[in-house]
Amino acid sequence: MSDHAIYEIEVTDIRGQSHSMAEYQGKVLLIVNTASKCGFTPQFEGLQSLYNDLAGRGLVVLGFPCNQFLNQDPGDDDAISQFCSLNYGVDFPMFAKVEVNGPGTHPLFSLLKGRARGLLGSEKIKWNFTKFLVNREGEVVNRYPPTTKPDAIRADIEKLL
Repeated sequence: MSDHAIYEIEVTDIRGQSHSMAEYQGKVLLIVNTASKCGFTPQFEGLQSLYNDLAGRGLVVLGFPCNQFLNQDPGDDDAISQFCSLNYGVDFPMFAKVEVNGPGTHPLFSLLKGRARGLLGSEKIKWNFTKFLVNREGEVVNRYPPTTKPDAIRADIEKLL
């Protein structure tokens, strides 16, 4: 796959509309698998803060709900969307629920995991709120575990902006 392969992937937003990742070409992306009922759910606040502060300079935060970790995002896309906006004021792009591991892994997460491995070289995503940082050229430059708070990534993002 080319370095620009990320821009060839199709995604579906939380309202069911299809999009190409090419819409985000030239932007710095922070791609996160999210959940509404997880101990890390308050990170939505930090993600929104990064988006508020840095979107004008070219950052886009992309949230992909996932229910693969202890059933922590059981709602449908509409319920997830309402939860995120009501509780955390989320207005960065949110997408339809995806699988990030196993045979049903969404192509975006297959690419991300292949380009930025986790602990001990593992591709598998261990939990909600794993974060992938993608530069303006579409290269996956870093992967952060769920325990890394959004604000701790700010300096890495600003280097790419």
